[in-house]
Amino acid sequence: MAAARLQRRSRRTVFIAVLVLFVFAYYLSSSPPLHGIFAQPGPESVWLERHMNKNADTSSLKSNSSFDWSKVQFKYPPGPLRKIPTGRPVSLPQVQHNFPPEIPAAAQTREARRQRVRDLFRKNWASYRKYAWKKDALQPITADYKDQFSGWAATLVDALDTLWIMGLRGEFDEAVAAVADIDFGSSSTPAVNMFEVNIRYLGGLLAAYDLSQRDVLLTKAIELGDLLYAGYNTKNRMPVDFIDFARAKSGKGLTVESGVVAASPGTLSMEMTRLSQVTGDSKYYDAVSRVMDVFAKGQEWTKIPGLWPMYVSMETQDVVLGSSFTIAGSVDSLYEYIPKMHALLGGLDQKYDVMSKRFMEAANSTFFFRPMLPGEEDLLMIGNAMVDETGAVNFDPESEHLGCFVGGVYGLAGRLFRRPEWVDDIGSKLTHGCIYAYRSMPTGMMPERYNMVPCESRENCKWNETAFDEGKRLRREWAPHLPKGFTTAKDPRYILRPEAIESVFVMYRITGRQEFQEAAWDMFTAIANGTATEYANAAVLDVTKAEYPLPQEDYMESFWLAETLKYFYLAFSPPDVISLDDYVLNTEAHPFRRPKGATATRPL
Repeated sequence: MAAARLQRRSRRTVFIAVLVLFVFAYYLSSSPPLHGIFAQPGPESVWLERHMNKNADTSSLKSNSSFDWSKVQFKYPPGPLRKIPTGRPVSLPQVQHNFPPEIPAAAQTREARRQRVRDLFRKNWASYRKYAWKKDALQPITADYKDQFSGWAATLVDALDTLWIMGLRGEFDEAVAAVADIDFGSSSTPAVNMFEVNIRYLGGLLAAYDLSQRDVLLTKAIELGDLLYAGYNTKNRMPVDFIDFARAKSGKGLTVESGVVAASPGTLSMEMTRLSQVTGDSKYYDAVSRVMDVFAKGQEWTKIPGLWPMYVSMETQDVVLGSSFTIAGSVDSLYEYIPKMHALLGGLDQKYDVMSKRFMEAANSTFFFRPMLPGEEDLLMIGNAMVDETGAVNFDPESEHLGCFVGGVYGLAGRLFRRPEWVDDIGSKLTHGCIYAYRSMPTGMMPERYNMVPCESRENCKWNETAFDEGKRLRREWAPHLPKGFTTAKDPRYILRPEAIESVFVMYRITGRQEFQEAAWDMFTAIANGTATEYANAAVLDVTKAEYPLPQEDYMESFWLAETLKYFYLAFSPPDVISLDDYVLNTEAHPFRRPKGATATRPL
């Protein structure tokens, strides 16, 4: 009897073990790996590519387009084309930290946090799909929609790669099918903004194609690239800021505006370069390379050599005469793209090396300051500068959320150009400056724009109550409820911006320092709590007062799903997922594949 019971128990044990293995195998084959190292063997990036791309077939998807932009006969043809650099990429240093194996308890915490980010994204996406499908943006309070970017489903296209990265196969396939229906031959507005269409739409299509290899995405990217290429049909081959849609179709030629913010023409390079790389057609690279030559030639001739002014003229190819300087809004992504172009081209165009090093030295000495703080923390904030008629440079310590990207750029460039001080002394301190601005506010969110009192130097920075009182007196916007150290919160909103978490993510991947991952979690929980609506998440009108529910605006830009939540998700993902040694991200967080070549085995 005992032997029979033992035999039955043994058979039952074997059956249960087989059942458990079957369930586990099914889980691995069908479910996103939301428990990291516990979900599947090997790198998550390998699992993700298999899960998202296996048996994908878009051959039945036909592009809906009422106009063929490639057939436009230009009044101002480009002439001989400059070929995109080819050949073996330069040996660039490793960017990412060499992460050690993760202990189970740490992995469990990280994965639980990542799941929270993914859940929030899915809530937002479900509302967009239900209430604003194929529209540019969801209005998160009223569940209405708006079309502010030509009516080409900006949120859908902008979030394609986020869907892929999060392993949402069904949602991604549905969105890809919807992309095929977008008609780039028709616009909801008579003029199309080159900058926004380039970074959101073309960037989104190219990154989603890089990740998924769905042919229809490349087809649509080429259609859109040809539309944007029509924006260079001008007398001097410089781009317009807004494309007159009807006139562009005629090929009769467009008129370049007399003045634009520098970021507009300066933020076209990565997307058009990547389009040339994947198609083999150099015309797109040729167009943007001519523009960047203008910035390169003018870099040493501006009123602050090494930096470019906020306003430039593509009509006269003048990038030197302006007097207002910043590294934040209006110029930000011009600076961002220069070291990233170095990475995207594999170091094969020397001008991006020269331009990067020059502006980074000049920006460090011109814009960055150590603020006077009650705790005397050693961190950096970002200001602006104005050059007067005598040539004197007048510094203005006004910081803005848009400038928070720059910490990550210094980190990335520090690795690419073997400048460790850019990582540790500048990039890290700039990123901690933005983290400080988040944590200082009672809501845990950073305002759009604020002021602080600069120290005499970065080394001598003791708290001085008298000096702070004088700083308050000089600022009519000071209010008694502001945290000590802040003399204004000129624009107290938080509009779901990504720049701070962008740098936090980049610095975490580069240094491996846990403090950045912890800061990401603090930021996420504050934002998720303060911006939540019934349907999604909304911009907050005042983050300086913790009076819940916070006043909100019925506004949710596509970058909330394309950038902000993507960066939060990646901050809690295994480091092989969108590795910075494999991808370089555009200003809308769209990852483009870097060229393969020899790299140093250790960060330098």
